[in-house]
Amino acid sequence: MQLELLNEQGQAASKFDAPETVFGREYNEALVHQIVVAFQANARQGTRAQKDREQVKHSTKKPFRQKGTGRARAGMTSSPLWRGGGRIFPNSPEENFTQKINKKMYRAGMASIFSQLARDGRLAVVDTLTVDSPKTKQLAAKFKAMNLESVMVIADEVDENLYLASRNLPNVLIVEPRYADPLSLVHYKKVLVTKGAIDKLKEMFA
Repeated sequence: MQLELLNEQGQAASKFDAPETVFGREYNEALVHQIVVAFQANARQGTRAQKDREQVKHSTKKPFRQKGTGRARAGMTSSPLWRGGGRIFPNSPEENFTQKINKKMYRAGMASIFSQLARDGRLAVVDTLTVDSPKTKQLAAKFKAMNLESVMVIADEVDENLYLASRNLPNVLIVEPRYADPLSLVHYKKVLVTKGAIDKLKEMFA
C-alpha cells in the first residue's frame, strides 16, 4: 500500500510503502461499528443511581381517603405514578456496560479503519514529529504550516516536550501506537503516522 510521505509544509514529498495487512484491507462497516460502540460502552462508569419507592423520602400517611373523592386510589406518595415517587426499575450504580470484543476482531477492525483512512486520503506518514521545547505555540505553528486543523498523530515515542506542547490544543491528539483507539481514528479529519510507528502498528494489527 502506497501512503503519502509529508514534509514539514504538509506537502506530499514522496510515497511510502506500508504493509498491506494493516493498510490494504477491505472495509468492514459492521465490524468497525461494533468495535467503536464497544469502546464507548467500556468507557462508561455506570455510577449513576436512582431511587425506588422504598428509598425516596416520603410519608407513609394515606394521601386522601379511599372512597368518595372521585380520584384513583392511592396509598403512599412514594408510588412511581406520583411526581417525586420512586422509579419502578431504577438504575443501579453497579450496572455493567462492558462489551467483550475478541482480540482477532479488534485487530481486524482497527486494520479496516486504517485501510479506509488511507483510501480516503485522511492518513499520511511523516518522518518524525518533535518540538524543541514544551511550547504549545511552537507545535500549533507547525500544524498550521502543514495546513492541519484536526489531526491525530501516532508517534513511535511521545516525549515530555511533545506531550506538554499538545495537551492544550483542542483538535490535536498525539499518542503512541498502543494508545490508538477506534473512536479517535474515526473522529479526527487527518491521521499522521511516523515511520517508526508503522512497524509497531504492523506488530499489533497485522
